[in-house]
Amino acid sequence: MAKALDPHAAIVTEAGGLDQGGTLRTADGRPLKSALARSSRRARRRAFLLVLPLLLFILITFVVPIGQMLQRSVKNDGFSANMPQLSAWFHDNPRGTEPDDAAWAALAADLTAAAQARTVGVVGTRINYDMPGTRSLFTSAGRQARGGIEPPYREAILEMDAKWGDPRLWSVMREASSPYTSNFYLAAVDRTRDDQGEVVAAPAQQQIYVKLFMRTFWLSLVITFTTFLLGFPVAHLLATLPMRQSNLLMILVLLPFWTSLLVRTTAWIVLLQQQGVVNDVLVWLGVIGNTQRLQMIFNQTGTIIAMTHILLPFMILPLYSVMRTINPSYVRAARSLGATSWTAFRRIYFPQTLPGLGAGALLVFILAVGYYITPALVGGSSGQLISNMIAMHMTQTLNWSMAAALAALLLGGVLILYWVYDRLVGIDNLKLG
Repeated sequence: MAKALDPHAAIVTEAGGLDQGGTLRTADGRPLKSALARSSRRARRRAFLLVLPLLLFILITFVVPIGQMLQRSVKNDGFSANMPQLSAWFHDNPRGTEPDDAAWAALAADLTAAAQARTVGVVGTRINYDMPGTRSLFTSAGRQARGGIEPPYREAILEMDAKWGDPRLWSVMREASSPYTSNFYLAAVDRTRDDQGEVVAAPAQQQIYVKLFMRTFWLSLVITFTTFLLGFPVAHLLATLPMRQSNLLMILVLLPFWTSLLVRTTAWIVLLQQQGVVNDVLVWLGVIGNTQRLQMIFNQTGTIIAMTHILLPFMILPLYSVMRTINPSYVRAARSLGATSWTAFRRIYFPQTLPGLGAGALLVFILAVGYYITPALVGGSSGQLISNMIAMHMTQTLNWSMAAALAALLLGGVLILYWVYDRLVGIDNLKLG
């Protein structure tokens, strides 16, 4: 007689099953939960390895350079690393302490050592960032101190140049005695420190950066609005035409991408100069006299025109990609219900284009904020943007810390605007195609 089956006995088949404790198991006897977790970990590991090259590329070419830039904006050890004894005296004595014999002795020793190591120019350059005109003071003292400075040190150094007794100079050297400083950010917003270390407004002739930031954001907004006015009807035409004609016109939209940026910018110089094509046509039509030719280049007008032309495709393409998906029957339904053409456009069609409009506006604005070549060539003195000042500090003055501070503020401003856009519109509604 067959033995009765125990209801609690394990029911295990080739495909797996339940054990005595009610745990699901695979065919090889492993718990199903752990097997699924292991499979999930294997899938995540495989996906991570697939995207690892891209992550390394972004890390090396994007994250690390930005991190170095942010560090450079607050760190400059040109003075502290080459004037260690004087820096130590500043750290041991509170602000307001008059330079004593020990301070002058430390200055003499550091000047001698820096002169022999040929780093006195680095020291003078660092101080010159905060107090213009002082680099020559250090290089001159370095030449004289190369053979050593004899005591009494105070009289010997003041005999080299009486400017060494300037309290402002000692205050600046105290600020530079620490490798980390916020002075570059203060200078980037037209602020500085007085002899007591208090933050005050910079002299009027040095207040240029805030105006440049305001000009940069204002011109970027104007360019974004101009590209919208010109790009919206073009995108609508491309979206409503049959595909064959639309593709043909799309070639004209993409044509600027196939032309060198330098060539396009130079062409605008030829067109817009006072003896250029546009002025010649206006004179020929009698709109203006020969002596009334318009100045449309090397100013803000030239910057707006040239950058609008260059950035226009970045507005048209996102708008076109969204308009192409809008069902035309919606507008026809509104018209059939009594809505006017303007009402149907304003309440039915235009709201559906906002994702593309937001994407295009964001692209154009961010690109315009950081543009360099076009403002440098056609902007003149009134059409320069903050990017041109950053490039000047990088290539001419070699004040990389100042350039990094300006770039960090520009990056922060863009991120704030990006956050505001996300709060008002929602980044999830942004569509690039």
